[in-house]
Amino acid sequence: MARPVDVSALVEAARAGSPRAVARLISLVEDAHPALREVMSALAPHSGRAHIIGITGSPGVGKSTSTNALVAAFRAREQRVGILAVDPSSPFSGGALLGDRIRMQDHALDPEVYIRSMASRGHLGGLSWTTPQALRVLDAAGCDVVLVETVGVGQSEVEVAGLADTTVVLLAPGMGDGIQAAKAGILEIGDVFVVNKADRDGADATVRDIRHMISLGDRTEPGLWRPPVVKTVASQSDGFDEVMEAIDKHVAWMESNGTLRERRVRRAGDEIEAIAIRSLRSRMGDLRHGEGVEALAADVVDGQTDPYTAADQVVDALT
Repeated sequence: MARPVDVSALVEAARAGSPRAVARLISLVEDAHPALREVMSALAPHSGRAHIIGITGSPGVGKSTSTNALVAAFRAREQRVGILAVDPSSPFSGGALLGDRIRMQDHALDPEVYIRSMASRGHLGGLSWTTPQALRVLDAAGCDVVLVETVGVGQSEVEVAGLADTTVVLLAPGMGDGIQAAKAGILEIGDVFVVNKADRDGADATVRDIRHMISLGDRTEPGLWRPPVVKTVASQSDGFDEVMEAIDKHVAWMESNGTLRERRVRRAGDEIEAIAIRSLRSRMGDLRHGEGVEALAADVVDGQTDPYTAADQVVDALT
């Protein structure tokens, strides 16, 4: 049985900047606690202010090091920063492996930086259904910027674009990232492209490849956002002034034409859909434990009905 929660006190503490309260709220999200509805209702008036930046790219391109450098840049502006590092799930506990936290020790003691590793829980895109609600917690807790760093699982990474206001795609020379980006559909979802490890051979060629591929897309019309390609060396924090400038320009572009609100409305719609589907799936499980679905399945096997008619009956029962 779940422990009772004083939601109003917890939300008030989180709003005041208590890391412990923020951690507790995100834990309630991950555990799908019965108080979660009340939590989200209490947070709703305080959310919608944070700029959410998705950071994605193949394993080994330096996502955590780049995130570390970005945090330093935002903190230099005296902005409060939240980080959701979506780690692969442990096959034993289902929890996050916390690898990203190890590489972000520079900011571990900064009270204006909140770092949370979340388990992907086997979700293909690297983002579990709880991620949008964890973002809502950090937003309502007063974070000016929330960075979402994905696992780096290849072609399913495009999911982060549906979650972010600005999507930063990291690539590195010598990893075949140009071709991989085209295959994965990353060219369509990237708002800013960053070629990290630019001190290595092949960096300029990678930049040219990405720019060429972008030019082949449908972003050449006047008024459309044309993603910049920036070179960085994250381990030395080189090039991040240019990354910050590119992010600022993207925000200004979105605000000037209403794209920012469109993205946030679409994101809220996806969140509503995910919650509704999870609720229906839970009720479906209850129905299946009874005799309803099993009886319909037997009728399908016996040829007395077809799967579509049976599915319609299940939907009718759920609604």
